[in-house]
Amino acid sequence: MQQTTQGKSLGNSAGNLDMLSDIKTLRARARKDIEQGAVTTGYAADRNTVVTLLNEALATELVCVLRYKRHYFMAKGIHSESVKAEFLQHANEEMAHADQLAKRITELGGEPDFSPDGLSERSHAEYVAGDTLNAMIKEDLIAERIAIESYREMIAYLGDADPTTQKMLKEILAMEEEHADDLASILTHHTEPK
Repeated sequence: MQQTTQGKSLGNSAGNLDMLSDIKTLRARARKDIEQGAVTTGYAADRNTVVTLLNEALATELVCVLRYKRHYFMAKGIHSESVKAEFLQHANEEMAHADQLAKRITELGGEPDFSPDGLSERSHAEYVAGDTLNAMIKEDLIAERIAIESYREMIAYLGDADPTTQKMLKEILAMEEEHADDLASILTHHTEPK
């Protein structure tokens, strides 16, 4: 039987105990660089790169909020009411994603970039107004597909280096996939008046 630093038996199924620090070491590392907050010496990712990626994701979410809001207010026609409700729901969910990203950026010691200057250049998705309901749905679906790919790439980049950010991005990715599925379904069932 293997022993922990506190003397409690963990058995052989506990995994590789060589990877665990003793209590004295954990306490000493926690006291070092305390101004770094959640970023401890065990943080394995390149923090500056992660903050940059998260700010790009933040810009993407903000552009999506603005596009969805415009589409919500501009959607017209016989089929528009149910589609407008979907646009508004997506706008609210994208804003929640933006808030999550901004919070994580600050936890990593960065500054969330909400500046409108350069917002569209930082965003992975484009802001396309769309002049018909069908065009709006298509543009929102394209933007969701862009977000899906960019989140997948960020998740792969992080690997095991930042499990907290990776978990958050996976949750956002799942919602983006749901949005894309919703829009694809609407697009399949929606026809423009002739």
